[in-house]
Formats: sequence, structure tokens, C-alpha cells
Amino acid sequence: MKKKVEVLLRENIEDVGRCGDLVQVAPGFARNYLLPRKLAIEANEENKRAMLRRRARLDAEDAAQVAELQVRVAALSGVVLRTSGRADESGHLYGSVNAKDIAALLHAAGQRFEEKDVRLDAHLKALGPHTVRVHVHGETFAEIRVEVSAEAVTS
Repeated sequence: MKKKVEVLLRENIEDVGRCGDLVQVAPGFARNYLLPRKLAIEANEENKRAMLRRRARLDAEDAAQVAELQVRVAALSGVVLRTSGRADESGHLYGSVNAKDIAALLHAAGQRFEEKDVRLDAHLKALGPHTVRVHVHGETFAEIRVEVSAEAVTS
């Protein structure tokens, strides 16, 4: 059975741990990957004390960021965007509303989002209300409503 070594992570590493965690990893992984890239440091007493101070600071920053994200998601949850397009009698749009259109509507509503932040399974091709997910940050998403109505026909 191979012996594990203990290291302190300096960064969040997927499937390994968060910054400041004391983890046991294979010696080769520590020697060849974590330590040369400065993703981890040796787990001695001095480094543990220093990492505790850094971890406390990072946890405070994370808490502030989470609070900011919750405010942003709450502000977005009440957003209703309205757009119109040409449609037939059955409510099917001749065109569609895509992520770029929704990003432009968000921008006009005073929200800063790009096309890549709007998550659509498919373009909106029907009249009526639709729920759309918007990527806020990290793994945080907000849901907004997009109401598509028929354009008034002028004769």
C-alpha cells in the first residue's frame, strides 16, 4: 500500500479540496504537480498557522461575495422583459428570440450581461411568457421572465 503525503492547498482544486484544506495525496501527485505549480505547500506547523490566517480572510471574502450575489439574484428575479415579433394565428413566431436578443433586452433594462450568460435550451419561437436562466457568477443562476407578444399588424 502506498503512503500518502499531507499538503496544504493554496488554491481551490476540483476533486481535491478548497484553499487552506489539509489533504492527503499520493506522493507523485504532490511532487510532480501540486508543489511545482505552487498549488500546495508542505504541511508543517508554520505553514498551517499562515494558512489558517489566509483561510479566514478568504472565507470572509467569500461570504461578502455570496451576499452580493444573493442581492443580484434577488434583483433579477423580479425582471420581466417584453419583446414582440411577427407571428401567425396559432402563436408561432416567424423568427425567434435568441440569447443575443435577451442580452440586449437585459442591457436596455440596466443589467450587464453578455450573450454567453443567457442559458436557453432552444430559441423562443412561441408567443407568451417564458422562463430563462441567466448565469450570474460561478454556479449561481437567476431566472427571469421573457414575455413575447405579437407585433401589431398595420394595414
